[in-house]
Amino acid sequence: MKKKICSLILSGLLAMSVFSGCGKSEEKKTEATTEATTEAATIEVEATLVDATKTTKDRAGNDIDIPENVDKIISMAPSTTRFLIDLGLGNKIIGIDTNSASYSDSLPKDVKQFDMMNPDNEALVALEPDIIFTSGMSNEGGVDAFQPARDAGICVADIPSSTSFEEIAEDLKFIGSAVGEDEKAKELIDEFNLKHEEVELLGKDVTEKKKILFMISLPSADYPSVYTTGKGTYLDEMITDIGAENITGDQEGWISISEEEAIAMNPDVIVTNIDYVDDVVNVIKSAKGWEEVNAIKNDAVYYIDSTTSNQPNNHTVEALIQLAKLVYPDTFDAFLDPFATPDDAE
Repeated sequence: MKKKICSLILSGLLAMSVFSGCGKSEEKKTEATTEATTEAATIEVEATLVDATKTTKDRAGNDIDIPENVDKIISMAPSTTRFLIDLGLGNKIIGIDTNSASYSDSLPKDVKQFDMMNPDNEALVALEPDIIFTSGMSNEGGVDAFQPARDAGICVADIPSSTSFEEIAEDLKFIGSAVGEDEKAKELIDEFNLKHEEVELLGKDVTEKKKILFMISLPSADYPSVYTTGKGTYLDEMITDIGAENITGDQEGWISISEEEAIAMNPDVIVTNIDYVDDVVNVIKSAKGWEEVNAIKNDAVYYIDSTTSNQPNNHTVEALIQLAKLVYPDTFDAFLDPFATPDDAE
């Protein structure tokens, strides 16, 4: 670019020499032309420097400079990893968090794995990524686990845990823009929004407000409580969008209630996405002390897919559809089951 500026300036000087015998007016015109040419070249240089990175804010509100060309990506959240694969960028992912290992079949064989809570920043920087996508999990306790990577000049884009379907869509839009795949991202987001709106529309026609307890954890002797969800979470939105009532929807965020409280609430339906226990539905049904709970008596205990309900991305709408069909099969019978297998169809 410096050579280009010198060439433009030299051209201007030659022009002045050629027209030097044409009088003062011609000299003034030539001087003006030379100044304009030089100024244009300078602007071009400045524009090129600006275009090398694009300054924006990540989803946490931090100012970041994203490289114009993103060819090497580190994803420290499985929800982001899966969306990047959906965008056709699996081959550009050079590092992942350990929870993203389930998508290894769609990633390069030599992809490096890191602890999202305590990453090896020296190893991260050594990979020379163009961008690192992080999640709210990486900032637990207010400590930025990736600060050393930031200090090394790596673009670190933080995406806090989404609390609603609208936020999920905004996260996906941001990721698509960051990696230069705006159009493909828009297609996936439009499909996500359309399915969500269709479910929500049918949910408005539901007249029977079934009370749902969403169990994210099982009570045990050591921890006799149930981890569940309150308002201000996308799981609560899922429950209300299908026309049901979240039995803990009067509380805020991700919450813990005692087993006694859960039983006393007497939910009509129990939904869980627990995948660390075999045959979790029957474990819940046979739990001591829960025999008189409506959900148990009426055999209304359901499991929904852990991956799609736990990872906020475009696939979350699949968990929404699954939930809708389990709780209100007649209302949502027209929807295709996103988890149906060929055997189910037969």
